[in-house]
Amino acid sequence: MVDDVGFGLLLDRQQCLALLRTASLGRVIFTHRAMPAVRPVRFAVVDDAVVFAVPADSPLYAGARDAVVAFEADEYADDLGAGWYVSLLGRAGESGAVDIACACLCPVPAGHRFLRIPAESISGHRLACHAQ
Repeated sequence: MVDDVGFGLLLDRQQCLALLRTASLGRVIFTHRAMPAVRPVRFAVVDDAVVFAVPADSPLYAGARDAVVAFEADEYADDLGAGWYVSLLGRAGESGAVDIACACLCPVPAGHRFLRIPAESISGHRLACHAQ
C-alpha cells in the first residue's frame, strides 16, 4: 500500500522490526530543558524493543528515562532512489546489560546505562523512486 503522500510503501510491524534489526545506528528524539532534542545512538533490537547504552550523566539518559520518546532509523541508496525508514514511540526505561551484551558491536564504557524503548507504536516506509 502506498502511503498518504505517495512517498513509499507502508510497512507492517514485523517488516519494521526486521528492518531495524539490519541497522546499527539510529536517533532518539527526547525532551531536554523543555525543548526537542535528537541524539544518535548505536542500538540493537531485542524482542520488540530498541536497546542502547548511554552515559548515566548525559542529557539523553536524564531526558529519556521513564519518558515517552521517539526513535528513528533508516537506510538509503546513494542516489536516494530507494531505501527505508522506521520510527517508533515508546516509554523508555532502564534495561539490564544482559539484553544487549551479545548484540552490541563495540564495548560499552564504564558509567553507561542501558535504556530500552518498547515499540508501543511503530511505522515505516520502503521508499521508491517517484517514477516507479
